[in-house]
Amino acid sequence: RLSSFEVRGPFNPAGLSETPSRKAIFSCYPATVAEEQACADRILSTLAERAFRRPVAEAELAQLAKFYAAGRAGGDFEGGIRRALTAILASPYFLYRAELPPANIVAGGAYRIGDLALATRLAFFLWSSVPDAELLQLAKEHRLSDPVVLEAQVRRLLADRRSETLATNFAFQWLNMAKLAEIDPDPTVFPYAGDPRDDFRTELGLFIDSIFRENRSVLELLTARYTFLNERLALHYDIPTVKGDRFRRVELADSARWGLLGKGAVLMVTSYPNRTAPVLRGAWILERIMGTPPAPPPPNVEALKENQAGARALTVRELMANHRSQPTCFACHGVMDPLGFALENFDGVGKWRAKDRYAGTRIDSSGVLPDGRNIASPDDLRDALVANPDQFVQTITQNLMTYALGRSVEYYDMPAVRAIVRASARDDYRFESLVLNIVRSDAFMQGRVPEEAARPAGTLTQSQTER
Repeated sequence: RLSSFEVRGPFNPAGLSETPSRKAIFSCYPATVAEEQACADRILSTLAERAFRRPVAEAELAQLAKFYAAGRAGGDFEGGIRRALTAILASPYFLYRAELPPANIVAGGAYRIGDLALATRLAFFLWSSVPDAELLQLAKEHRLSDPVVLEAQVRRLLADRRSETLATNFAFQWLNMAKLAEIDPDPTVFPYAGDPRDDFRTELGLFIDSIFRENRSVLELLTARYTFLNERLALHYDIPTVKGDRFRRVELADSARWGLLGKGAVLMVTSYPNRTAPVLRGAWILERIMGTPPAPPPPNVEALKENQAGARALTVRELMANHRSQPTCFACHGVMDPLGFALENFDGVGKWRAKDRYAGTRIDSSGVLPDGRNIASPDDLRDALVANPDQFVQTITQNLMTYALGRSVEYYDMPAVRAIVRASARDDYRFESLVLNIVRSDAFMQGRVPEEAARPAGTLTQSQTER
């Protein structure tokens, strides 16, 4: 790991050098003072159109020109552009994704969004960014809503490298990877782990992106027999054949590591810093994989009693047996615990083990699911989850729609969600099929005026804020 570095130079600077960001801003540069205003108008109209994600009105350009003039009066041409660019970046039209509903729509009414709003929704859904020039041009020509054109643009955006945000933004939100930052493994318990969180994040991001980008079935998120490893992470997984810091695709001989359930990031985010937590793992599977969140615990539930110094050390299963013996606790634990115990051979940092660290006895990963199915390993658990593929795909679809729409999926959206799942089943649940069917849905193609109060015609309704 790099501990320090030193940068020297440049030793003979001669003005500002050309950079990608300056190229993106200065589409022209005046040779004389007389050319400055025309060049400034061109720059500001281009930047404002990209930032506001629509054509810019003359009145808006006139306002920006005033900011340019104020900056130019106190400095040079670049000072004027800087002042106007600050105004663009502070504008609500840049900071918020606002849509203008038709004037005749009453409160609570739905309406078909325009092509410009569609371009913005599409770009933020698939890129987490503003529409590019091609998408905006199609929207300005009112061609984007054509089904053939729309499908072609969805495929183009998914093929672009910028769609990797679907893995690092959408999937990380869905799988609750933000919590990984809160888990700092105890070095006295896991001295061999160091801090593997960055490697875990990289592995998970590359793995999910490969499923999405290669248009694989989303069921392979649970069943894929490969992952992405560098030497550090490979050794953590007891794979001695990977050398170097570079992450590369690796076929997994150990079936326990297949899919999400064998990923260190998932196993660590569902543990405590000093031990495993079958309850957390079971609850995570119920909520994030099966889409059936467990009920909140009843009030005043006694915390799990930990091992005490001087007393015989108990396994996590033994500690929890005392806890779940209470009827009020068993109602939830009877569902969650078998799911979590199936992964108990993975310790709190995702390393495979055969014996419990404290008790020294062999890990018992067996359990019985509510439907009577016996499971005793990650393989058994995975098989049970993919036995009902519609449930897993529906969970992904609900989360993907929430991400696409910028709002929670409500009860009235569920017929559309189920229809998307059925349609994608005919295409082996491929990721592109899910995305295309979400984009074609009324929920994505329509807007709705809030119920609470009618708004004057022509006023803005904030439908989504920028992620």
